[in-house]
Amino acid sequence: MATKEVKTYSLGEMKDKYIGKIGTINRDEYEYELRMDVLGKMIKTARQERHLTQEELGKLVGVQKAQISKLESSANSATIDTVLKVFKALKAEINFNVKLEENFVKLV
Repeated sequence: MATKEVKTYSLGEMKDKYIGKIGTINRDEYEYELRMDVLGKMIKTARQERHLTQEELGKLVGVQKAQISKLESSANSATIDTVLKVFKALKAEINFNVKLEENFVKLV
């Protein structure tokens, strides 16, 4: 009796197959939303490490508690300015990298 070989797929191959190849609208939207979800989780983690409630952080930033909650659950609707204000209020450093092809863009 022959054993059947199981085919395995990488995460990239699965994304290509079920979401779309890199550069397609569906894939770009998926990757953007994933990054925004991670950013929201980073904000929540930093807030909790500073022992702040959403309301307390909102007061430091100058926004309502509901905006902090929305930002933590999904940062999609946040402006860069708001995100920077949140991290400043948390006394946390944030870094942005811009990569063109294989090279990171450096500000001089």
